[in-house]
Amino acid sequence: MPGNVARRRALLVAALVAVRVKSREPEINLIHAWLDSWTGLGLVVVGMARRGYDLALTGYPQGWRATFLHRSHALHPWVGLVISWWPTPWRAVQEAAWRALHAPVAQDYSVIDETPR
Repeated sequence: MPGNVARRRALLVAALVAVRVKSREPEINLIHAWLDSWTGLGLVVVGMARRGYDLALTGYPQGWRATFLHRSHALHPWVGLVISWWPTPWRAVQEAAWRALHAPVAQDYSVIDETPR
């Protein structure tokens, strides 16, 4: 199972890297078509949930705010809070996810074991 976790994380990071590339190549457009939608947003949220993050997504007249907070925040409130403002909800989530995955996070101290059985 540890190899599967590493593979899923690598796929999530690869997808987030692809949407950050500024190019009009057909392959990059394909990734955008896939992830720049409500379905794509959901896929990123599920991937982040598997990494121990919860999402708060709020729409405002000036744009969307995505906040990822690591589940260890109950014991370490300063850890894993990542906020991103963007004009679309999927872009806000993508950027906040990218930042969260590259920010130092303490060990997950959740009391709920969410490992698949």
